[in-house]
Amino acid sequence: MADLRGPVTHGRVLNIALPIVLANVTVPILGAVDTGVVGQLGEAAPIGAVGIGSVILTALYWIFGFLRMGTTGLTAQAHGAGQAGEVAALLTRALMIAGAGGLAVIALQAPLFWGAFQVAPASAEVESLARDYMEIRIWSAPAIIATFGVTGWLIALERTRAVLAIQIWMNGLNVVLDLWFVLGLGWGVEGVAWATFLAEWSGLCLGLWLCRVALRHSASRDWPRVFDRGAVINMATVNSHILQRSLMLEGIVVSFLFLGARFGDVTLAANQVLLQFLHITAYALDGFAFAAEALVGQAMGARNRARLRRSAWMSSQWAGAICLAMAAAFWFGGGAIIDLMAKAEAVQEEARAYLVWMALAPVIGVVPWMLDGVFIGATRTRDMRDMMVISLIVYIIAVLVLVPVFDNHGLWIALLISYAARGLTLWSRYGALEAAAVPRL
Repeated sequence: MADLRGPVTHGRVLNIALPIVLANVTVPILGAVDTGVVGQLGEAAPIGAVGIGSVILTALYWIFGFLRMGTTGLTAQAHGAGQAGEVAALLTRALMIAGAGGLAVIALQAPLFWGAFQVAPASAEVESLARDYMEIRIWSAPAIIATFGVTGWLIALERTRAVLAIQIWMNGLNVVLDLWFVLGLGWGVEGVAWATFLAEWSGLCLGLWLCRVALRHSASRDWPRVFDRGAVINMATVNSHILQRSLMLEGIVVSFLFLGARFGDVTLAANQVLLQFLHITAYALDGFAFAAEALVGQAMGARNRARLRRSAWMSSQWAGAICLAMAAAFWFGGGAIIDLMAKAEAVQEEARAYLVWMALAPVIGVVPWMLDGVFIGATRTRDMRDMMVISLIVYIIAVLVLVPVFDNHGLWIALLISYAARGLTLWSRYGALEAAAVPRL
């Protein structure tokens, strides 16, 4: 576990962040491989199907993203306060929530898929392929949601090398199976789905093995403690705020793809290719946001305001440097990456037309991504929810004003405007967050 007495240094930030950066970068790389493998078929419909199917499932699963974030903040604060028993009990609570949530998603798959395609009226070919994909992957819902909780728990204790091991195993297996099932066996879109299904369940098994010491701790099976009224209410409150915030954020992301689908299959495929750039940016910066979550959470648990400020500032410095490097990489090398991911010339040309927005995304996104980490660690989740309400309203206005005039360009601009709104509104609440990190009388 983390040494709470050690200073917050650049080395400590990097020790937490770099394994997370490596782990998280493998996730969008996997998405790029999925897109690239089906892109070798030379048609736009399979790319669009995997894209829209992945977005729908990711949206469903990330409704439970509160489990990763809430578990990190609560566990880090319990660890910072020296409550070892609560640290173990939190892992059990997270796994129980994940099991219930995963089974609920499986049971409700029919109306969930129907509703998604009512909102996103893609072409008949894309919708049929996307359904085939989702009907396989949905059965790994309990595994992927439980992995959120395991990952959040490990991050809180600064065990990010363990997180890296889970991601490398899970995504490496996924890539191998992708190539085998799709290019070797010719299973097409269904092959991508089976590869992901098998990889997600194997990833959970590895995660549980890495947490075996905590699962053997008596507190993890001390049911009166696990179901302690005060602790359960606190966890429910934190998670409900994050859930509401996540629903609004996912509403923005999903609406982006659905609105893009109205411009045709080629534009849908181009947006899906470019979204891989955006995912790479978010996941790379999240490495430092996760470092902020762990260190800020521990500082909040210890009621150390100076340590909290130093944790937030030092992790953000590294994130700023990374985002500038990524913006340059996208601007100068984005065209070559697009050509690797899609063979259809129409998709390549369409994606290049919007590449400028990918160069701006890291610069605009660094502030809200880092402040998300700070607020999660401090469990100031009510502020996160309230500021997300404002950002969503700003996004809706931007879409209504810009899309009718600039079409898909307007859609991209509206998305970046929502990032800026989230960053500014969260920053306005940072002072109150610091004020809460004072010793209790």
